[in-house]
Amino acid sequence: MSIIVNNIKLSLDDEIEKVKYKASKKTGISEADMENFKILKESVDARHKDKIELVYQIEFNCKNENKVVQRARTSDVRLQKEKKEERILFGQEILTDPIIIVGSGPAGLFAGLVLAKMGYKPLILERGMDVDSRTNKIKNFFEKGELDLNSNVQFGEGGAGTFSDGKLTTRIKDRRIGFILEEFVKFGAPKEIIYSGKPHIGTDILKNVVKNIRNEIINLGGQVRFDSKVTDIILKNNRASGVVINDNEKISSSAVIFAIGHSSRDTYEMLFNRGLEMVQKPFAIGVRIEHLQSMINESQYGAFKDHPKLKAADYRLTYTSERYKRPCYSFCMCPGGYVTAAASEKNRLVTNGMSRYKRDGLNANSAIVVGVNGSDFNSNHPLAGMEFQRHYESLAYIAGGGDYLAPVQLLGDFLQDKVSKKLGSVTPTYSRGYKFANLKDCLPYYVVDVLKEGIVDFNKKIKGFADYDAVLTGIETRTSAPVSIIRDENFESINIKGLYPCGEGAGYAGGIMSAAVDGIKTAEKIIQKYKPL
Repeated sequence: MSIIVNNIKLSLDDEIEKVKYKASKKTGISEADMENFKILKESVDARHKDKIELVYQIEFNCKNENKVVQRARTSDVRLQKEKKEERILFGQEILTDPIIIVGSGPAGLFAGLVLAKMGYKPLILERGMDVDSRTNKIKNFFEKGELDLNSNVQFGEGGAGTFSDGKLTTRIKDRRIGFILEEFVKFGAPKEIIYSGKPHIGTDILKNVVKNIRNEIINLGGQVRFDSKVTDIILKNNRASGVVINDNEKISSSAVIFAIGHSSRDTYEMLFNRGLEMVQKPFAIGVRIEHLQSMINESQYGAFKDHPKLKAADYRLTYTSERYKRPCYSFCMCPGGYVTAAASEKNRLVTNGMSRYKRDGLNANSAIVVGVNGSDFNSNHPLAGMEFQRHYESLAYIAGGGDYLAPVQLLGDFLQDKVSKKLGSVTPTYSRGYKFANLKDCLPYYVVDVLKEGIVDFNKKIKGFADYDAVLTGIETRTSAPVSIIRDENFESINIKGLYPCGEGAGYAGGIMSAAVDGIKTAEKIIQKYKPL
């Protein structure tokens, strides 16, 4: 067992070593008697702007742990029972070919890593390029507008999350999260993500992390192939028995994991045409909003806005429209970040946000999005939500004047339905360039109305949020997958056995951590069925 101590508070000027001293005072035992002392979590309490504090949760071992907890007489001090490791037993079915994993985003990479560690020697197929070549392709798109349909912000090694903020926050509670964070650190992420209340890696570091994970999979006997787009599945008696790559190469496998990400629209179409059971799924669309990061810092931290222990401030905002009965909320908030050109199809425009590890950019940006669902898609077809996304991305491309320039509007003009004439205090960071436009021309009217309501409401929570000069960039549509691929309790498709829908693209995750967890859970199901190669 061990002892957990919560709510250890330090001022911003306290040294980190004082955490142990305060834990000693709270538990009544000396610092010298604390063994295996470690910080489990660090968070910022900024509820009182005149007294911002750092709050810690810690763990340690000592003698007579039961008596220490009883003597402390506070709910902040408790016993932590040893967590039993869930042993995954190997299945008995025999594999004749490597397990195939389609996609190298967080779901695919962690499925591959776990399988490789357990001796299965998986084969990962990625339609895009390795992360270094992919970076060059993206740079070329940002500068010249030359879009590679297979290697872009959405596709390539590491998935869409590699070119975002690298946020590792998640609402799910799962024993696998600690393992994932430890693996990230092992492969090059900063150690602080283990205990940070809002951990992130940043695009600049995450690119090296995913490369190191790939190399580990290979060192363990696995394979990773780039420029290998799965264009068909091989079926025998309603069972997947392999895949077709790039329309001509066939590869056999008894188990195929599809960890394709939320933007693999051509793959969705192929799977639907092959009879895979899938249904519509709600998601959200909207815009990216940019403010000066200094304004967000001042709003969140007050007089402490420049304190070296406080990183660039973030926010999370929610609102529900009574008129439309729809949610409006911030999504993928990127402190000190940049708005990126995230198109993956010709003549369609979509944005995303990214930050580097230091989050030291001039602007803060976030998606502000409104929920949409099947009633908005005007069709019961499983892929109607995807076509809904395509429709508005096409309108955004036109509104931006083509060449993947983004339509941009000052917030004050958006609220008054006016096309902006000039910028104010905030300069757009959209990586491809922009054109002033009216964003209502590329969004549903109800989304526009709810955005206006929501942003005005958010101004009550963050002073300055609705400033006239804030910049809106259109549009954000890829908040999550527009479909769910139905699977059973063994994580297999309900009507095509041997095919394992996985991660965010299958509708079972929302972000790096939950996708990685789903990838591991999928791998575990396969381990329980098959013997290693």
